[in-house]
Amino acid sequence: MARLKFGAFLAPHHPIGEHPTLQFRGDLDLVERFDKLGYDEFWCGEHHSTGWETIASPELFLAAAGERTHRIRLGTGVVSVPYHHPFNVAQRMVQLDHMTGGRAIFGSGPGALPSDAHTLGIDPMTQRDRQDEAIGVIRRLLRGEDRFSYESEWFTLNDAALQLLPLQEDLPFVVASMISPSGMTLAGKHGTGVISIGSTSTAGLQSLTTQWSFAETAAKEFGNVVNRNDWRILMSWHIAETREQAREEAKHGLFRWHNEYTVGTLMRPGSEAYTTPDEAVESMQEVGGTSVIGTPDDLVAAIRGLVELTGGFGTVVGFVHDWANREATARSWDLVARYVIPEVNGLLDAYRASRQYVIEHRDPFDRAGQAVLSKILDHDQAAEALKVGQQEATAIPAHHAPDLNR
Repeated sequence: MARLKFGAFLAPHHPIGEHPTLQFRGDLDLVERFDKLGYDEFWCGEHHSTGWETIASPELFLAAAGERTHRIRLGTGVVSVPYHHPFNVAQRMVQLDHMTGGRAIFGSGPGALPSDAHTLGIDPMTQRDRQDEAIGVIRRLLRGEDRFSYESEWFTLNDAALQLLPLQEDLPFVVASMISPSGMTLAGKHGTGVISIGSTSTAGLQSLTTQWSFAETAAKEFGNVVNRNDWRILMSWHIAETREQAREEAKHGLFRWHNEYTVGTLMRPGSEAYTTPDEAVESMQEVGGTSVIGTPDDLVAAIRGLVELTGGFGTVVGFVHDWANREATARSWDLVARYVIPEVNGLLDAYRASRQYVIEHRDPFDRAGQAVLSKILDHDQAAEALKVGQQEATAIPAHHAPDLNR
């Protein structure tokens, strides 16, 4: 299996109650930790309501994160492009790319929260078409095409061109995909990458088996090429040394998140409140391949199963949540970096092969040991001879000893 990249997705989903400023700082601390642990990507989203999803501008947050990190790539997950003039979106992404040293990834979506669209007076029926339209315009701007004008029912461009282009020659584009084919089809049409963020539900997991085919079909229709290496799939996990510990650490926060946010705030169709924290854990485990509350070995097995189920993808993106407290959450991500990533990517295979070779080829190594032992024995014999000589010398009577004063 080709090596997978690993990332983290912060919507965020924070329970109401913590000081907002400290919450932002805590999230930035987490990005810095991801960078030090070697994660490849970090994503954060755009939301304007519900009280739980608190980052209104992913570009602002990622610019701050860029000052505290060195190598991790920083993606907007996502900019809700129907909420903005496409020219301004392009301008902000260019600035972010320069401010992060060429580490920006542009992720776009139609907008996830109906309450946000309602506030802005946007008809939900228009959002996906507007995202499609905006992506085409933004790509032309970022490529540095000649000045062009564009007239739309929701924005206008007159002789438009960016005065500054991205630092990256080809700034990565990604579109969000839920369960329906629309996101994948859009990726194929524009030749972009995909981040599947609906995969942590049962329906989302089931749809993954056929999702990529929609991207390939659309790409062929529009003369583009899509690459599975540019496909990112969201997973949820909480990892500890034992399954019992993982369950105990995560169950109360998971219970609150589902009942208070998913059911109580979003009121997602088909979602029902859990009666106990233990039920919440059991239900989450039933999702199977994209949700793991357990050990590093459990997550390794789930990732390998997901690769087989989908036919292959490029990046595993872990969903950042507050199911456990800060210390346990940090330890979970640490365990993934130390034990899951190297196991999945075969980084330990050569170690194990080297050890096994030593075990199975004893003859030359035993002979080397015999040579060392021989030298030790020779040394011991010499030492013994010296010792005997010293004893004999001390046994000479005093009147036979040489007179050193002569």
